[in-house]
Amino acid sequence: MKLAFCGLGLMGEPMVKRLLAAGHTVHVWNRTPAKAQALLALGAQWCDTPAKAASGVDGVFMCLLNTQAVEQVVFGADGIVHARQLRWLVDHSSVPPEQTRVWSQRLLAACQADWLDAPVSGGVAGVQAGSLTVMVGGSSSALECASQAMQAYANNITHMGDSGAGQATKLCNQTIVASTVAAIAEAVGLAHRNGIDLKQLAKALQGSWADSKPLQVFVPRMVTPTQPSIGALSTMLKDVDTVMQVAQSSGTPMPVMASVQQQLRAAQAAGLGEAELSALICLVWPDQRPYF
Repeated sequence: MKLAFCGLGLMGEPMVKRLLAAGHTVHVWNRTPAKAQALLALGAQWCDTPAKAASGVDGVFMCLLNTQAVEQVVFGADGIVHARQLRWLVDHSSVPPEQTRVWSQRLLAACQADWLDAPVSGGVAGVQAGSLTVMVGGSSSALECASQAMQAYANNITHMGDSGAGQATKLCNQTIVASTVAAIAEAVGLAHRNGIDLKQLAKALQGSWADSKPLQVFVPRMVTPTQPSIGALSTMLKDVDTVMQVAQSSGTPMPVMASVQQQLRAAQAAGLGEAELSALICLVWPDQRPYF
């Protein structure tokens, strides 16, 4: 397929690598052009604006930081909405469901193109292994086309319903992940204060009811902080803030997430926003602070 990809950050860059390796032609755009250099060496084609990248392709993918970035890249002066023959757009960013619904209608009215909200879970390791989970809202016919490309980096692509349903599902995912990592941090702090061999903790709980992918990933990273980062704490706080906003508007009680939100906010106020999520350990084990 001939594709465009806008946003070459932590997740976007390895996604493009997987698309290129699968034999697709990929036009790329990024706010910082230097981030595209490694992809150009692999065969990606640079475009100066999102509109140019998205013109004359089968479909467009985005993976951007926040709501403001998505709106600018799509509807700005040189945005995707101005592309020639735009058919469908897949947004892998994490943004509020209601905002996605508004954008979907706006794009459809402007150029008759479909908007698929398709946030992902699985992290950089999931992209690299081609095993990402993708939760999709929007047109099923557009998804049938787009999934042919997404299969380069995802093995679980699920249509969740109409526009916004993918984003709402991602909020459920983030609710579980954020609360689980907060609980893991408390467990590691408890283990530290009670003489447990921390390097054995994840192994000891493997296969138990406490076991999970976050436990196996984050316990070692809390005990021995590791580079490169697998996702900033501030990014999770953004998603959790969205969870709580949607919970308020829908009348959903979420007492656990309210506490987790404040823990994340405290960590950010302590200067840990750009550290990865495992830095939550610093709230219960302050001696770990120098490592982040």
